[in-house]
Amino acid sequence: MTQEILHIALFQSDLVWENPKANRDVMDQWFQQVSLLTDIVFLPEMFTTGFSMNVAQLAETMEGETVQWMKKHCKEKQFALCGSLIIQEKEKYYNRLVFVEPSGEVHFYNKRHLFTMGGEESHFQQGTERLIVQYKGWRICPLICYDIRFPVWSRNCDEYDLLVYVANWPRNRDEVWNTLLKSRAIENQSYVAGVNRVGVDGQKIQYSGYSQVINAKGKSVATTNGGMEGMVEAEMSYSELEKFKITFPVLKDADYFKVLKVPKVN
Repeated sequence: MTQEILHIALFQSDLVWENPKANRDVMDQWFQQVSLLTDIVFLPEMFTTGFSMNVAQLAETMEGETVQWMKKHCKEKQFALCGSLIIQEKEKYYNRLVFVEPSGEVHFYNKRHLFTMGGEESHFQQGTERLIVQYKGWRICPLICYDIRFPVWSRNCDEYDLLVYVANWPRNRDEVWNTLLKSRAIENQSYVAGVNRVGVDGQKIQYSGYSQVINAKGKSVATTNGGMEGMVEAEMSYSELEKFKITFPVLKDADYFKVLKVPKVN
């Protein structure tokens, strides 16, 4: 049975550059503010390090300290937790989104679109499969930052109810971030949540945040103040979403397709 109201929280954090423990410590304090009703907490892209290419020194494993930290909080507080971090498997590194349930079950997604202007493709292995998480009856598709620019990869073929982007999206492209979040919600007839960081990273890149939740009509449900650390909480109604899709069935007229081949990235 699908839970009618899904409560989510987005943490807009000023990440400490390349310092996983410091970032976990900050979030430990933030978790104390989360409502008991919260079902899922979303953290930014690379929430333990910032958008660093220093993969050999910063990578963890799926059995490492951060994933265990996520499991601990999920079990204690009975919410799911989702964000991306640098993960190593054998000789390969991934910008990997990890979704942990209170039961301890772990889902993951490897970033498909690596940010070539930042050299990400030279350090990370490209993902090849999208993830749909079934949680409390809601179908959730979590993606990472640069993925938002590619509507084919984000396309909803009646597969999800909530599309999520965890990001390190720079300040000088705020308007693009705000526009694309609305576009992805409207074209996919789903809720969209975008969680971004604030502050300045180790490369002197500035971030404004503008974390927000948008409904399927492109209307803002909740948003944070630009440039400020904070938490935004939102409620999403499953029945309202279903009613809109029935009364205005855009997806039934959509073009359906599959990504047949993922180009190889060396």
